[in-house]
Amino acid sequence: MSRIFYAFTLIWALTSAAFAHDFNALARVLPEQSHIANEGRSGVRVQLGLSQGVPYRVFTLKDPYRMVLDFQEVDWTGLKRDGFLQSERISDVQYGAYVPGWSRMVLELGAPLMVSSADMRVDEASGQAVLALHLTGTDFDSFVAGAGAPRQPGWDLPEPSVAPALPLMEGGRPVHVMLDPGHGGIDPGAKVDGSDEKTLMLTFARELREALLRAGGFEVSLTRGDDHFVSLERRIALAHRAGADVFISLHADILSEGRAHGAAVYTLSDEASDVASVKLAERHDRGDLISGIDLSGTDDQVTDVLLDMARRETKPRTDALAQALADGMAQQGGPMNNRPIRAASFSVLKAADIPSVLVELGFLSSPRDLKNIRDAQWRARIATGLTEGLIQWRHEDQVRRALIGQ
Repeated sequence: MSRIFYAFTLIWALTSAAFAHDFNALARVLPEQSHIANEGRSGVRVQLGLSQGVPYRVFTLKDPYRMVLDFQEVDWTGLKRDGFLQSERISDVQYGAYVPGWSRMVLELGAPLMVSSADMRVDEASGQAVLALHLTGTDFDSFVAGAGAPRQPGWDLPEPSVAPALPLMEGGRPVHVMLDPGHGGIDPGAKVDGSDEKTLMLTFARELREALLRAGGFEVSLTRGDDHFVSLERRIALAHRAGADVFISLHADILSEGRAHGAAVYTLSDEASDVASVKLAERHDRGDLISGIDLSGTDDQVTDVLLDMARRETKPRTDALAQALADGMAQQGGPMNNRPIRAASFSVLKAADIPSVLVELGFLSSPRDLKNIRDAQWRARIATGLTEGLIQWRHEDQVRRALIGQ
């Protein structure tokens, strides 16, 4: 699909919707008029009912296949994924705030699809609008040729004034980040007021992946892309198999004792740094892990020595990573825990050769933290903070490793 189509779509939406209705009020989604359903043998129809016409644009992204719809701000209240998504050709759908004044819907595609037609019709009497997209299958080369977000003033995040390019890894490859949405499947994690940790963290992991890919210079993998259980051992094994340079586990726990709140970043410690860390470690720890090196042919003493050597090299890099991520979140307004850098004996952090941290976005037992984590705009700011923290860490890590090499 050519960029010309996207530009035409945006202009049409602006002129037609503006002619029919005033944009001053916030558009609301109409769930009963909204669905994603199969159309014919290989097509998909995306229909979105709105209380009024709004400007919109649509484009595709690769790695993985995604279709993105941006709107002048839409209130998504009442739209439920289970009723909205009725096609197995779309593997998932996410929607929420994008930047202030704008909203975004992302369709994760099971296979390459293109927009064959797009039409927003506005009822002159009621002002209500229906956006209908008809998607048809396409080949990989055509999809890749048309993929990419168009640069359009007013729709995109401003270019950073001073944002040096992310230094690539040795050999010119991007920095590979493994994101680990905590829990999953039969293990829901913390649960409160109809929300559970596994779902919230998967949502945030997808949003953070998007932010990192948009920043450039990153390659991103997830230990789980949907709601299924992954053992702690396998999470670390997946990071090594992917050749990850950084491992970030994402959580939002509950502490019944005390009044813990705010974001924190955990690094590995043989002994938890405080009572709260002990409680959290008890919830996550399921057994020790030996990872990063094939130690099957070595005895215990040699294994201990090799792991100790690897961790001695990795620890200062991990500590610097934790500080950079905490600083990035703090700069976006946090709120941060009163001790934002902590240590605990989480098994998921025990990779000897990969800088690994656990980011606690907040505590679901804190009403303020729960409200923040449910808020797409707050999550977007935290994703920005973590992205900026990773960029800062990579710059510092490159300098530090160069000095050590000398």
